[in-house]
Formats: sequence, C-alpha cells, structure tokens
Amino acid sequence: MPVDLVIDIENTPGALADIAAAISDAGVNIAAATCIGSGERAELHILIPHAEAAKHVLAIAGVLATREREVVVVDVHDRPGVLADLTRKIARAGVDLDLVYVATENRVVFGAQDLAALRTALGVAA
Repeated sequence: MPVDLVIDIENTPGALADIAAAISDAGVNIAAATCIGSGERAELHILIPHAEAAKHVLAIAGVLATREREVVVVDVHDRPGVLADLTRKIARAGVDLDLVYVATENRVVFGAQDLAALRTALGVAA
C-alpha cells in the first residue's frame, strides 16, 4: 500500500538531506517527494511503500510525521496530455483531488478523501 507521509521540517539548508539520509540508511525507498514552504517551516510529502519503518527511523532522528495516508499511484507514459486525461476521468467521476505529485518511474500520485471512487475512476485495483 503506497503511503504519502507528511513531515513538517525546518526550511533550512540540509534539513531535507538529513531526513532523506535517515530514511534511505534504514533501507526504505523514497519513491517520490515534494516539499512546499517558503517560510521558516516546510511541508515535506514523501511516497513510501510502508510507513512504519520510515516513521520509526524518523522518530529516532527526532523528526515526527504529522500525517500519513494511503494514496493511489498510477503508472503513466511520459507524454503530453497524460495528466489532463487522468484528471478529466477523475473529474467526470465527481472525485475531488486534494493531492497530486509525480513519482519516479513515470508514475503520478493522487490523493482524495474518497479513495474507492478515485480508484474506480482510474481503473486501479485496491
């Protein structure tokens, strides 16, 4: 089950490097990441296959995940219009997205309150 883990971090040089190193040193692959914030704090989203190992390593490093949630990950071809096509399907199904970012290996990560409807719209199994 792919998980979007949210970590509130200091917006300082090296903060992301420290977190990424702690997670990777524990053997957990970060399949995607996006970090948003221009002030003193930033919100880091990371896509990982399982949250428990990453949360454990982060806790040891004194960093706490503020939220975690299951997301839908879709394999795509890297070409113009892919995101438009996918989001049109989602919109036609009446699903309100609250998270979208791109992952490694030509994948797109989607989050919504109604994951079942999102999966159905995208034709993705649970």
